[in-house]
Amino acid sequence: MSVVHPIVAVVGSSGAGTSFVKRAFENIFAREGLNPAIIEGDSFHKYDRATMKQKVAESKEKGCRALTHFSEDANEFHLLEELFKTYRETGSGKRRYYIHSEEEAEFHNKRLGTNLKPGEFTPWEEIPPGTDLLFYEGLHGMVRKVKYLKEGQQPYDVAQYVDLGVGVAPVVNIEWMQKIYRDTSERPYTVQDVHNVILERMPDYVDYIVPQFHRTHINF
Repeated sequence: MSVVHPIVAVVGSSGAGTSFVKRAFENIFAREGLNPAIIEGDSFHKYDRATMKQKVAESKEKGCRALTHFSEDANEFHLLEELFKTYRETGSGKRRYYIHSEEEAEFHNKRLGTNLKPGEFTPWEEIPPGTDLLFYEGLHGMVRKVKYLKEGQQPYDVAQYVDLGVGVAPVVNIEWMQKIYRDTSERPYTVQDVHNVILERMPDYVDYIVPQFHRTHINF
């Protein structure tokens, strides 16, 4: 374990409950007087909301597997690996935020002097000095692919830098119910929209989400 700059990653599918686990850790950090660098997994998506919608449509038109946020093709795994490596070595690195809601847009626009909208990313920023650990919460904190690579693809191994990996893996039906409730109540989607996304994501769920749970140190 990195005594100087440890990294904790909470990993789970969309709707699994990683946000609840994040809040539990935040309470622990506050109690112990720790200052974490919080990294949101969504911030390492490759595309903003509008571009992702276009890319998904293009993948379907080509008759390919539908592009999803679970896939390596829709995420910046190498940038995430670089962040973990740099933080472990120096306690610094670059991060950004993905804006989910009007409330988040208002917060970041006030902080940055920008005019960003939901579905967009904030600019990259340096993690401020003085943090005690890096805390990641999202889909891909324990991803690894070092063989069976596509032609020209570079390997990645985010998991190698994680000191404590926590997998949130409830019964999949609960996962889906939580996702449907969240996306229809907090985000601009219908039940049918969410149902379609769940089905489209299943192959990538098996390929990219499930394998992480044998690399995590704790699963529940």
